Amino acid sequence: PYPHPVPSSPLSLSTMAVGKNKRLMKGRKGQKKKVVDPFTRKEWYDIKAPATFPNRIAGKTPVNKTQGTKISSDSLKGRVFEVNLADLKGDEDLAFRKIRLCCEEVEGNSCLTNFHGMDLTRDKLCSLIKKKQTLIEAWVDIKTTDGYTMRLFAIGFTTKANKDHLRKTWYAQSGQVRAIRKKMVEVINREAGKSDMKELVAKFTAGSIGTEIEKACRGIYPLQNCVIRKVKVLKKPKFDITKLMELHSDAAAEAAGAKMARADEGAVPTMAGAGGRL
Repeated sequence: PYPHPVPSSPLSLSTMAVGKNKRLMKGRKGQKKKVVDPFTRKEWYDIKAPATFPNRIAGKTPVNKTQGTKISSDSLKGRVFEVNLADLKGDEDLAFRKIRLCCEEVEGNSCLTNFHGMDLTRDKLCSLIKKKQTLIEAWVDIKTTDGYTMRLFAIGFTTKANKDHLRKTWYAQSGQVRAIRKKMVEVINREAGKSDMKELVAKFTAGSIGTEIEKACRGIYPLQNCVIRKVKVLKKPKFDITKLMELHSDAAAEAAGAKMARADEGAVPTMAGAGGRL
């Protein structure tokens, strides 16, 4: 019944619509932000492996530069790196092992790391699994002499008793599997419980624990390709900078080289796989 009020002038109409009509505000917003490359505010640090490995520099890692209270070295501590053992030892035959290193201290432009775990590559593990044999696995928690708690996973496969083996398959009975698994746990406890971290890493890389398991289980059922397939560090002792510096010293490198040379004498020969699924 009542007509709508007509604005007194077109000026008042444009003033009312400025806040609501987005087309009128188009020229003010939408200015492009300046694109800054994120790597301009980063610096690079060397990843330094312990002296137990011949090749000490494992790679480089970036981190944001120190700004205010946020220090770059604090961001690096606790960072975990996965490195191939072939790069650390300079031997392509060891490319099936992956070593995990954890940064514990920063010295200059270097991250001083310590052993944090080990694993097999997926293609190597798949190549070991075949038909007509029994796969046996065992795991055990051990404590080293220097206070590290670790979980070790072992794997082994049955094989022919001798060349005159007539059967086409070599499956182990369930009782034999239990006996082999028990023997695996005993050997791992014996070999790992009396070693410190340095000696244990040398045994992992040389494969000597797998050799001992094969020898111990020979009387139950012959095994082949017996290895420690995975290692997890569950608990570490209280951080000690002096022990870490000893681990990265030249004297430790010489001692580790002598121990690894002795361990390589009884190492498992390079395992031939069947090229299983990836």
